Amino acid sequence: MDARGGFDNHPPISRREALRRGLRGVGGALGGGCAASGALAAAEAPRTIEPKAKSIIQIFLWGGMSHNDTWDPKPEAGRDYMGDFSEVIPTNVDGIRLGALFPQLARQADKYSLIRGMTHGVNGHETAAYLMQTGHAPGGRLAYPSIGAVFSYFKSAEYDGLIPPYVVLTRAQGRFSEEGFLGPAYKPFATGGDPNAARFEVEGVVARGITDERQHARRALRRQLDTMGRLMADSPPLAAAAKAKSDAYELILGAGRDVFALDREEAGVRDGYGRHTFGQSCLAARRLVETGVPYVVINYPGGWDTHSGHFATMRRQCPQLDQGLAMLLADLHDRGLLESTLVWCTGEFGRGPKVDWQPPWNGGRNHWGHVFTVLVAGGGFQGGRVVGASDAVGARVEERPVYPVDLLGSIYHLAGIDSGARLPHPEGLDAHVLPGPSDGVKSAGLLTEIM
Repeated sequence: MDARGGFDNHPPISRREALRRGLRGVGGALGGGCAASGALAAAEAPRTIEPKAKSIIQIFLWGGMSHNDTWDPKPEAGRDYMGDFSEVIPTNVDGIRLGALFPQLARQADKYSLIRGMTHGVNGHETAAYLMQTGHAPGGRLAYPSIGAVFSYFKSAEYDGLIPPYVVLTRAQGRFSEEGFLGPAYKPFATGGDPNAARFEVEGVVARGITDERQHARRALRRQLDTMGRLMADSPPLAAAAKAKSDAYELILGAGRDVFALDREEAGVRDGYGRHTFGQSCLAARRLVETGVPYVVINYPGGWDTHSGHFATMRRQCPQLDQGLAMLLADLHDRGLLESTLVWCTGEFGRGPKVDWQPPWNGGRNHWGHVFTVLVAGGGFQGGRVVGASDAVGARVEERPVYPVDLLGSIYHLAGIDSGARLPHPEGLDAHVLPGPSDGVKSAGLLTEIM
């Protein structure tokens, strides 16, 4: 694998990368970078795992969604741990159960896997979000870029679309600077607007109160007045400016604009995703990857930081998450896109397994980074599997811990990106896509069980 993510038939790997991948067996072989529990690392990775993920859709449940109430239910734990949600339902995969608020995902369980041993032990929003999306420990000397920015950096050469290669629906969360030291060129394009509105007003693309007809008229007038541009069309600077204007108008009025025109979808498809902001964001994400956009983030509107009003929020939001995500997986599958589109869904952490019934929370759940669940699908990940397990009440990892570097390393691997590759720091400092064992980051190995 070269620094830009290319593969040959027998890619050589450095000792650093071999150690990071967990190819030396048990966790103890990784020294200080390994889980303190000494749990076994993932099964030995094949010499070559074919990279299949051309695009990635990240659904970020910012604030942290409860694992007990959703994808790792503990019905036997009692009311103090399950609160109002003691009911579970089977899925279309024997042995996998979900919380009762996810009937549509239950019918799609063969298309995704659940990582129930996800852990990092960090309980702060900003620090946990940074760790989950960069793989690097917070508080260090360098401000590392998010996985979306890294993906954009490595994949931009393969992408020639008008829409930026790293898109956020609909607003960046601002928990940290996603572009990091890569700089403004790798900052995500946040669409703004509401995809569930009558007109999806995308920032800089679909202007509020200005019709397409008026945009065409403005363009015609600009051309009419641009006498210098016509007389000096052979001038390289003016030709470059003309090309930039042409691309901009193609984004505003042409194929770029069309990607965000959700009203061109059949009504039944839109209904399937759900007529709410999250569901239509999932539809927009499908349209974006369909046109080749490499990395799309859906920041869940409203968030999941449910210290209070927890069960009411879950009753409102879980059915929307269930509908939009299940339809996205089914739609990608039916269109032949799931194999090349990797979907991962997580918050920065989970919620406390024990319900806090005391005032002022009155039945809330607090931050919990000790164990939580991540859903992964497509792009080379197998479906219908569960990786790891939490204990009887969902408080700690009981088997097969998965750390952020393991999850992100697996995603990079399936996308053909060398996670040991150097990143271009503006001051020439030594910076890599992911940390290695010498950096003291906990790891239990790639998710080879489902790759």
